[in-house]
Amino acid sequence: MISTIRPALVLFGVLTIACGMAYPLAVTAVGSLAFPSQAGGSILEVDGKPVGSALIGQQFTSPRYFWGRPSATGPMPYNANGSGGSNQGPLNPAYTDAVRARVEALKAADPGNPAPIPVDLVTASGSGLDPEISLSAAEYQARRVAAERRIAPQQVQALIAEHASGKVLGIFGEPRVNVLALNLALDRKTPHTR
Repeated sequence: MISTIRPALVLFGVLTIACGMAYPLAVTAVGSLAFPSQAGGSILEVDGKPVGSALIGQQFTSPRYFWGRPSATGPMPYNANGSGGSNQGPLNPAYTDAVRARVEALKAADPGNPAPIPVDLVTASGSGLDPEISLSAAEYQARRVAAERRIAPQQVQALIAEHASGKVLGIFGEPRVNVLALNLALDRKTPHTR
C-alpha cells in the first residue's frame, strides 16, 4: 500500500511546487519585465500621487468632466471587487427606468444639445468597470465640458483627438478614449480655479 501511495504523494508535491509556486512566479516575473505598467495596474499619477487606473473606470458627476460609461457594480460604481453587469434584459422595467434616468441626467446637464445620445453613455458594460467611452460619446459631451470650463470647443475636441485610441489591431471594436486620462488632460489645461 505504501508503494502505491508514495508515487501519488510525490506527484502531488511536484505538481504543487510547479503549478502553485514556480509557474505563478515565472509568469509574474515575465509580466513585470515585459509589461511593467500593465503588471502594476496601469496606475495614473498626478504630482507623484496615484489617482486611478487606466484599466478601471471612475465615476465623474461634475459637468466640468467627461462622464464615463455607467457602472452596474454594487454597492458602489466601478467596484472592482464586484465586477459584473446588472443582468437585466431590455424588457426589465428596472433597466428601462435606469436608462431613462441616465438620458434625463445627460439632457439636464446640457439642455441645448440636439445630438442623439450615444448608447454607451446610458447603458452599463458587462464588467461594470469600463474605463473608456466611444469617440461619439466624448464628442457628445465636448460642448458641455467646454462651456463649463470656459474654453473653446475646439480645444476640447483637440484633447479628445489627442487621447483617442484606434481599433484594437486595426479591426476590433471602435475608436475610443480613456475617460480618466482625458479628464486629467483637461485639468492640466484648465485647472479647477475659475
